[in-house]
Amino acid sequence: MKDPRVRIHAAALHYFDAVRRAGSIRAAARRLNVASSAVNRQILALEAEVQSPLFDRLPSGLKLTAAGEILAHHVIGVLRDAERVQSELAALRGLETGHVEIVTLEGVCHRILPAAIATAHARSPRVTIGVGILGTEDIPRALAEGEAHLGLAFEVRRRPELRLIAARKFRIGAVVLPDSPLAREASLNVTGLRGHHLILPKSNFANRQQLHSALTPDEFAAGGRIEVGSIDLMKQLVLRGLGVGLMTMVGVEDDVETGRLVHVPLRQGRGFLESELGLYARADTALPLAAEVFSQHLAGVLADSQM
Repeated sequence: MKDPRVRIHAAALHYFDAVRRAGSIRAAARRLNVASSAVNRQILALEAEVQSPLFDRLPSGLKLTAAGEILAHHVIGVLRDAERVQSELAALRGLETGHVEIVTLEGVCHRILPAAIATAHARSPRVTIGVGILGTEDIPRALAEGEAHLGLAFEVRRRPELRLIAARKFRIGAVVLPDSPLAREASLNVTGLRGHHLILPKSNFANRQQLHSALTPDEFAAGGRIEVGSIDLMKQLVLRGLGVGLMTMVGVEDDVETGRLVHVPLRQGRGFLESELGLYARADTALPLAAEVFSQHLAGVLADSQM
C-alpha cells in the first residue's frame, strides 16, 4: 500500500534537521536510511545556497554555526507546519492517523498522562504517541528545538517561544503515613515540619526552589533530610517510615485514595503553597491535528485532577 504521507518540503530540510539532531552526518544517514554521501551533498548544497557554513566540524561532532542556528529555527517551524498539513490531509481521507510526541516529568506518568493516552487511544486508535521523560529545565528546550509537540511540566517560566495551552495549580504538602501525628492535621504551616526528617526533591524538580523559598535553613536542618530526584523513590521512603515527603499530589494520587499515604497541604501566608503544572507547545507553529486533539484530552484530565 502506498504511504499516505506527502513529502511536502525539500529533502535538504529533512536532512539538515536530521544532522542537527544527530550531531553527525553518519548518524543522520542511519536514521534516514540513506547513504552518508547523499546527506553530505544536501548539506553542502544548503551551505552553498545560504553562502555560509551551517555546521562547525569539530572532533566531537557537528555543531550549528550562527547561520545554522538561524536556519534551524526556520526549519523546525517549516517541518512542524508540514506535519500539521499531512495530519489534516489524512483526516480528510478519514485515516485519523498521526503521531504525537510529548515530553514530561516522571510524576505525571502515574495518572494524568495514562488517563489522557487512554482517552486518545479509545477515540483514535491509529494515532501513535511517544513520551519522553525529562527534567523540568529540559522540557522548554525540547519544545523549542522541535523534539516534541507538547511539554507538560511544573513551574515553567513564561517565555515568548512557548504557548501555554492549559494549566492547573496543585498544593504542595507533607506526604506521611496514616499513623503520623501530622496526618491528623487539615493543613500545616511550614514551621510544623520542624524536627521532622524531610524527604525533599532534588534540583530536577521545579518544586525544590519553591520549598527552599518557603523553608528557613533551621527548618531544613532541624530533623535532617534526604534529597532524591524521583517521585517513586520519595514515596517508597515515606512508606518505609523514613521521613516526611514534600511534594504535590501528582504521582501519589492512588496511594492517598487507598489510604496508604496522607497528603497534608502546606500553608504559606494566608493561602497554600502551590505549584502550577502547565501544558505547553511552541508559540510560532500550529500543532498537527493529532497533537491538537491530544492536547485537548490532556487539558481535560488536568482540569479534573485533584489539587
